[in-house]
Amino acid sequence: MQPVPAPSGDDAAPEHLRTITLGRAKALIRAMAHEQSLLLLAPPGIGKSDIVFEAAREAGLPCRSLLGTQIAPEDVSGVPRIVGERSVFCPPRTLLPEDGRPFCLFLDELPACAPDVQKAFYSLLLERRIGEFALPPGSWVVAAGNRVQDRALVRSMSSALVNRVTVLNLRADVGEWLGWAGAHGVRPEVRRFVACLPESLVRAVPDVPAPFSTPRAWAAFSRALDLAEARGALDADARRALAFGRLSPRDAAVFCAIADETAAPLRELGDYLVEPATLPEGLSARWFVLDCIRQHLKAGTLPSVEAPVVDRFLRALPDEHQLAVVTDLVERWADLGGEAAMHALLARVAALPSRGAPDGGAGADAAVATDCAAGGSATDATPAPASPIDAVPLGAGDLPHGSAA
Repeated sequence: MQPVPAPSGDDAAPEHLRTITLGRAKALIRAMAHEQSLLLLAPPGIGKSDIVFEAAREAGLPCRSLLGTQIAPEDVSGVPRIVGERSVFCPPRTLLPEDGRPFCLFLDELPACAPDVQKAFYSLLLERRIGEFALPPGSWVVAAGNRVQDRALVRSMSSALVNRVTVLNLRADVGEWLGWAGAHGVRPEVRRFVACLPESLVRAVPDVPAPFSTPRAWAAFSRALDLAEARGALDADARRALAFGRLSPRDAAVFCAIADETAAPLRELGDYLVEPATLPEGLSARWFVLDCIRQHLKAGTLPSVEAPVVDRFLRALPDEHQLAVVTDLVERWADLGGEAAMHALLARVAALPSRGAPDGGAGADAAVATDCAAGGSATDATPAPASPIDAVPLGAGDLPHGSAA
């Protein structure tokens, strides 16, 4: 047996192997935090703090938190008190409640702590004690923070601190967030937009301080829309201002373009397959939905429908829309039951005999099949957008004055 070469470098393993979802992290917190200290690392705004409080609440533990950027070493070790001829350090009540009951100690923004504060946490993280005082049995110790690449004022953590905790690298999961969003009153149009465009849930931190899309940003944007609507202050201009004040510019522009063109919120993608007549009438919104269908088909996440439904959906589209939808995805649409519709489309566009015509025969079928598999001249004339964001034609007015696309 050949030896398996060891991976090298921090990026040797794919991200999905190096990270876990928030839901999985919450399960590990409940399973381990009473005995081992955990450090949750993730980009800003994905919900690290929320899952700690949720896990503690579900376990029936009160949660006490310390913010790393606002504490000094003595806030951890305590202040001395003279007892007889000795000095005794008295830990703060936050870290050591007087009732002796177990609790969850949440150390927020631990990577942002000053080096002296990090050192003060050493015995707490490893031995569950502060000086000569031990935490009540069953207490949890959970820390959280951002990563160096997140541009969030993170300090370098010492190897001694990292070696005292179990580091969990977290990622946001669209399915989990949509479930949470539905249970917490996030607006339907926000949930549908993220469901259609999963990558919009978390965008990369920009190079300059500017709004960017995160689960927290989407939830806050939804709440802002609720507040403005309740006071009668929500119109197209207000929606645009709120979107660009919370989200990444491209997400804000596309969200507002769709909202301006459609009277009703986006529907589930499966609904459009079943009822193509419900596709948005506005050009920007329609191209967005169609390319979202493309991307979900490519990713294998398109809702399952019966073959006649797929055939009817493709035949209902204008030729240019159908070409954009099937480009580079002919085999996948054929597997779903769209082969006949695509054959008819290419027969029309390329002026080939339609299937079953007397003068067509097997040769014409073979020619069309070859043209489909190869991407043919007809489909080459209509390249599909690289992403749903690119599918929406944006004009100069889609970004606020002075913004870059």
